[in-house]
Amino acid sequence: MTIDTLRRFFLPCFFPTTPSSTSTTKSTLSFSKKRPSTSSLRPTPSSSSSSSSSSSSSTTSTTNTTTLAPPRASKTMVIGTIFGNRNGHVWFSVQHDRLSSKPSLLLELPLSTAHLVREMRNGVVRIALESNSNYHSTPLRSIPVFTAFCNGKKTGFAARRKAGDRVKSVLRTMQCVTVGAGVIPSGFGSTTHSGSGSEELMYMRANFEHVVGNADSESFHLINPDECPGQELSVFLLRSRLGATTADR
Repeated sequence: MTIDTLRRFFLPCFFPTTPSSTSTTKSTLSFSKKRPSTSSLRPTPSSSSSSSSSSSSSTTSTTNTTTLAPPRASKTMVIGTIFGNRNGHVWFSVQHDRLSSKPSLLLELPLSTAHLVREMRNGVVRIALESNSNYHSTPLRSIPVFTAFCNGKKTGFAARRKAGDRVKSVLRTMQCVTVGAGVIPSGFGSTTHSGSGSEELMYMRANFEHVVGNADSESFHLINPDECPGQELSVFLLRSRLGATTADR
């Protein structure tokens, strides 16, 4: 029942319908027919000097326009994987390379798989992880514990984890998956974290936009394919400023 809900919400987003691709092909073909011939663009011998001056001025203006473009160094694309046993907690893994079994960030969330699916039925899932006031001088990704909120409701505490053998095995199994949702057969469960080693593992894997606001805020936003509304899912890492204010006093 739970995996059917996952597929109902995610798979239509990851695999757009055929008519949209057909219309895109037609528009591309019609555009290619309207391209002017190159012979009409060849300058005449009498206007060679004027055309060369105009081309140099256009090159200069193009260069100036490119120089004024603002940098976008604070936004990058990463691979995000949400997985967990049917009756266990949800894990969130961030990778820069899908072939690597060592995630750059691994969080154990205080949400059960059933709870996450219930929240997904509304179409919007926003998970906010706020640091404790004792870690005001610690780098955001080095904070071990966060207070977790899901769609505005406090759900408990999330913990940053190191990738163990179980997590590495799961990520190696999904190396060939770029975008999708499904179930991994039993055998990947851990009795330490989920209470059962024979449960099936559910997963959802997609591209996320990683946005770094400043040293006190980061966020990960699910990227849906074009022309498909899909599911809105975001994970926020926030630093509580209460501890810094108290320390300054």
